[in-house]
Amino acid sequence: MSVEGTGPDPGHPRRDRRARGSRRTREALAQAACELVLDRGLREVTVEGIAERADVARRTFSRYFTGKEDAVADCLRADTARINDALRARPADEAPLAAYRAAVLTWLADEDEPAWHRRPRVLELLTLAEREPTLYAALQHARVAAQDDSVDILAARLGVDPAADLRPAVLVGAGAGALVAAQHAWVRGGEAAALPRLAEQAFAALTGALPQQGS
Repeated sequence: MSVEGTGPDPGHPRRDRRARGSRRTREALAQAACELVLDRGLREVTVEGIAERADVARRTFSRYFTGKEDAVADCLRADTARINDALRARPADEAPLAAYRAAVLTWLADEDEPAWHRRPRVLELLTLAEREPTLYAALQHARVAAQDDSVDILAARLGVDPAADLRPAVLVGAGAGALVAAQHAWVRGGEAAALPRLAEQAFAALTGALPQQGS
């Protein structure tokens, strides 16, 4: 005799299929937004055009994104999520800032899911964002949301309440600031392969271990 609530859930596979379909639609819209904005420029792209490129209805776009900038920013949200996944996986006894640095470098070194410097148009996208305030703001909003997740992860590692203890926020702010500094230098320099080296330099500067020029 089965106990109520312990049997198989016939709706579970259906929910999984819906979730996969929703994720594919979101990814298709984000990809379409990125391609169109890079090919035509932000001002020449419309939400209707993005929906058409992704082969979905205009109203479907609105289920996922607030505007074209939000859709473009979604192209990079998975990267910040991967950094946070790597941060969760770091050894529990590792110093928080060292763990954050290692998570960033793990993301940059991943060859199976290439980071920004191995995806040709990411540098182009970030360069464009430097000239487009609304796109830059959307990317910044996504970055802040990811940093909030990082704070929660470090707070759990430290066993503290991030609302009462500022250490997780300060540590994430410092680590994320190093990555942002490397990103800005990368965009200004325009050399695709340089990002990992710049990230190493930024974190070294943060810890006071930057090698002397010429050494």
